[in-house]
Amino acid sequence: MLDDFVLRAGLAGIGVALVAGPLGSFVVWRRMAVFGEALANTALLGVVFATLLHLHILIGVALFTGLLAVGLLHLERRRFLPLDTLLSMFAHGALAVGLLVLSRMDRIRFDVTSFLFGDVLATSPGDLGLIAGLLLVIGIGLARIWRPLLSATVHPELAAVEGVPVERVRFLFTLMLAGLIAIGMKIVGMLLIVSLLVVPAAAARQLARTPEQMALLAATLGCLAVLGGLLASLELDLPTGPAMVAAAVLLFAATSLLGRTRHERG
Repeated sequence: MLDDFVLRAGLAGIGVALVAGPLGSFVVWRRMAVFGEALANTALLGVVFATLLHLHILIGVALFTGLLAVGLLHLERRRFLPLDTLLSMFAHGALAVGLLVLSRMDRIRFDVTSFLFGDVLATSPGDLGLIAGLLLVIGIGLARIWRPLLSATVHPELAAVEGVPVERVRFLFTLMLAGLIAIGMKIVGMLLIVSLLVVPAAAARQLARTPEQMALLAATLGCLAVLGGLLASLELDLPTGPAMVAAAVLLFAATSLLGRTRHERG
């Protein structure tokens, strides 16, 4: 029989994977992995923000990351620097400032490693309820904007002509991405959450023939990676977050081989 903390960890990880699959598919299609990395690296500043305002860490990080995501969108539109340069500066600068600020908060002790690489085994019943609530909101929101977001991803100019509110849809998608990154910090840590978004989606792309197939397959592979990493961490005494990401990379290698074999036979 599974211990309660293992069951909570598995449920939290599967919940994140189910939402990360479809959301990560759009990250892959829109080539937003670097944007996601920049958001993830702001999570430590979000921890400071939550602590100062006496908020739950997940809520504080989600709010702070969402605000910074909006700021990044604004800076991207102004185009005063190449986007990759801007995102790289922002990502590493935010991480450095977050570490510096946390180092000066002597009265409050933080386990920085748990923020960087996750601590899913420490998920409490309260954390699980909050994670479930946030994931439900993100999942419902993504389902509602799926078609317009897909249209805006495939051909934004044509989508705008057809009446799709491209900028609003992109704004909502960015907020959902920020929210999932905040939740994922608990599961695999801020340094690895983008991998859990991108790797299963990239693996699914090798086999899927439609966007919906890719989203569903990415969610499935993400769940397998979570469960495989959790099992490996328990059996081999490995850090859970990195084990989950490593499992996802192995699945990517397997699907790449399968996809190549299928292509050669086709």
